[in-house]
Amino acid sequence: MSLRQFEYALAVAEEGSVTAAAERLRVAQPSMSQQIRGLERDLGVELFARTPSGLVPTLVGRAFLREAEAAVRAERRARDTARAGADELAGELVVAVQLGFGTRQLPGALGALRLRHPRLEVTVYEEPSAAELDRLGRRGALDLALMAACEQSPEDAHHLGEEEFVAVLPEGHPQLAAERVELGALADEPWVRFDRDSALDAVLVEAARHGGLAPATAARVSQTATAVRWAAQGLGPTLVPASAVPPSHEHLARPVSPAVNQPVIAVLRPGAGPAETALLGFLRAQEWPEIQFTACTPC
Repeated sequence: MSLRQFEYALAVAEEGSVTAAAERLRVAQPSMSQQIRGLERDLGVELFARTPSGLVPTLVGRAFLREAEAAVRAERRARDTARAGADELAGELVVAVQLGFGTRQLPGALGALRLRHPRLEVTVYEEPSAAELDRLGRRGALDLALMAACEQSPEDAHHLGEEEFVAVLPEGHPQLAAERVELGALADEPWVRFDRDSALDAVLVEAARHGGLAPATAARVSQTATAVRWAAQGLGPTLVPASAVPPSHEHLARPVSPAVNQPVIAVLRPGAGPAETALLGFLRAQEWPEIQFTACTPC
């Protein structure tokens, strides 16, 4: 087996056919077919099921492809690191941003990184679920994660600052007249909430508990941007990180009482290279508020 065969198999899975994969990689179709058959023979399993709509990975094929992707990424990362000079990084950097944290700081950091290292390509996974974040980490596909600190955070995580949570209310809501919204004043209103296994929903539940209320549910969403839009349209209030509120909706956002904030951390992959270290430096250089409120930090 070779990494080239892994790359061929990944391309076939993405394209759904050997012909399309061969065209994308600029390889002769018979040669790619031979390589895929050889890989299946060496493994002793069938990686792809031949269906009328094209080639579809089998159950064991999907498991193999996850590991193959990790191996190919590791090889590319090693090659790019070896080729990169002290002042020129190349290759792909994979970043995950959990729960909308660092929405205002990450673009500035990436812009500075781009100016310094124009050959570096960045892929960002925005607001992955906890399961997706874990999957990316286990596959070795993730270089840096920007997320909230919790009891399970790694000891070598890098603290960047604090993120305050705000309530987003619809136009004309009476609580918009206040500088800070008492959660108890929203006791009778149903909320725009997040998926049940989301850490953001856990933040609301914990904050509501401190405020002496049990939040009813108007709707559940998976993205902070959706929650903000729906709250603005009157479906119900929502509780999100302040940086996740776009400028067009900032006039509808108010900090809450009891106050809610979370430490924001950056977690780098083990054996982090110069690209991850460079991005961490640019993230540290951004403006991060240090809020002295009692933290509400469920995991």
